[in-house]
Amino acid sequence: MEFLDRYQQLVADAIQKYTFKDKPAELYDPMNYIISHGGKRLRPIMVLMACDLFGGDLKQAIKPALAIEFFHNFTLIHDDIMDEAPLRRNKPTIHTLHGINVGILSGDGLMLKAYKFFEDLEPEIFKACIRIFTHTGLLLCEGQQYDINFETQENVTFDDYIRMITYKTGVLSASSFEIGALIAKANFKDAKAIFNFGKHIGIAFQIMDDYLDVFGDQAQFGKKHAGDIYENKKTVLYLMAREYATEEERKELDYWYSKKTDNIDKVYGVEKIFRRTKVDEKALRLIEKHNEIGQSYLQKIDIPEEKKKPFAELANYLLRRES
Repeated sequence: MEFLDRYQQLVADAIQKYTFKDKPAELYDPMNYIISHGGKRLRPIMVLMACDLFGGDLKQAIKPALAIEFFHNFTLIHDDIMDEAPLRRNKPTIHTLHGINVGILSGDGLMLKAYKFFEDLEPEIFKACIRIFTHTGLLLCEGQQYDINFETQENVTFDDYIRMITYKTGVLSASSFEIGALIAKANFKDAKAIFNFGKHIGIAFQIMDDYLDVFGDQAQFGKKHAGDIYENKKTVLYLMAREYATEEERKELDYWYSKKTDNIDKVYGVEKIFRRTKVDEKALRLIEKHNEIGQSYLQKIDIPEEKKKPFAELANYLLRRES
């Protein structure tokens, strides 16, 4: 998609321009390390896309877009520490290379740098964007805590799971679009519609992430295969497997999820139940459902269809991903 390449280049150029040259290097080099690995840089692209959609000036949006990218990478650094993850984007994680203390500090540094990148906005827009940004950060922390709670919580419902991934993943995509819309001075109704589009695409994206953790190509996905199973994460796959499993299979799931171990038999045992209950197919249908809800919000925005087409293409692209 050519439009995606254009936005990615704008983000890449800005990241190059604002590479951290501060001291001490032991703090800032790890920050540059994770930012330079890039990934698809989807969330800053969402800021720019929404700003463009409503006729805004991309020059005003580029630093807030980087703020979103810095914040996102801060969450990844801390998430990897909590999960004891060895890889991120097929590269060693920061705490693996530099230790947990540096990981915590460099993550904190990225978050604080992110706030500074809103400073050029005019006062009213600055106030609105910071309010959304801070609220998003708090919801993300709540989502992360729910995720941690689920590892030891016996009864996790499907609604609990959806709330958790909405907070942990959905709202960051949603807020990225909303911040771009506000910088372009979109009206409240349209800003909320693009927020809800982003929320449901973000939910679908996280469900796809859960799916790929088990059923994706490990080399392309860039993470440890079945890491969620090792960590006893009660993902959508687990919840649907419990719902459709036999009594014997539920007992087996309970047995494996009572142990936090790298035992390969655990992965084989759980995967076997996942496949027998066809949770892979069910997860893909759920992804499509949230994609459709997101698209319905996109249709509510009173802007020519041609201008909205890239958003539908982006959603379909994200949800067909292999990594």
